[in-house]
Amino acid sequence: MTLVVCLGTATEIGKTWTGAAVLSQLSAEGITVAARKPVQSFDADETGPTDADVLAAATGEHPHDVCPGHRWYSVAMAPPMAAAVTDHEPFTVADLVRELRWASPEPKVRWVETVGGPRSPIAFDGDSVDLCDALAPDLVVLVADAGLGTINSVKLSISALARHRCVVLLNHFEPDDELHALNLAWLTDREKLEVVTSTAELRVYCGAMAPQ
Repeated sequence: MTLVVCLGTATEIGKTWTGAAVLSQLSAEGITVAARKPVQSFDADETGPTDADVLAAATGEHPHDVCPGHRWYSVAMAPPMAAAVTDHEPFTVADLVRELRWASPEPKVRWVETVGGPRSPIAFDGDSVDLCDALAPDLVVLVADAGLGTINSVKLSISALARHRCVVLLNHFEPDDELHALNLAWLTDREKLEVVTSTAELRVYCGAMAPQ
């Protein structure tokens, strides 16, 4: 089965929106999908859905299947920090990997979303890159902004993910925006990166890798 890990160049960059869109499209095409958010933290005062809620709505799963209930931390901090200030036990990257559970038979596309940016702490002993390394995915999706600062943030993120095959999604890409177009050309022509500008293009990557 195809395992995809989704990271962002920073927090609030659109990882969850990307995952929900891609998985919804794949599911509509008859490809079985599932999403996992090994741990999440959020502002308890916000009334909107959590990342796990959004991903669950896209895949038809229960939010606690997407993210185990004991890994929901209602403080808007990196998860290990949120766990510490709410008096929860420390947890490791290995704990998060062990807690991943998939339905049987396993879906053709399994999507795992991390937190924050590549080096954002995701456990007491590691960050999102460490989790990615532990999972050894078939594909890493890096969600990035399309505008000012894009090249720097993408290059820094990609360097941390050098051992993995990565495809970059330039989120909110506008083809008529000169800077967006120049960023795309620089990343593809000069940096030789695989870059897409829509979830429809990204869906092709994920769907093509899934066994038929």
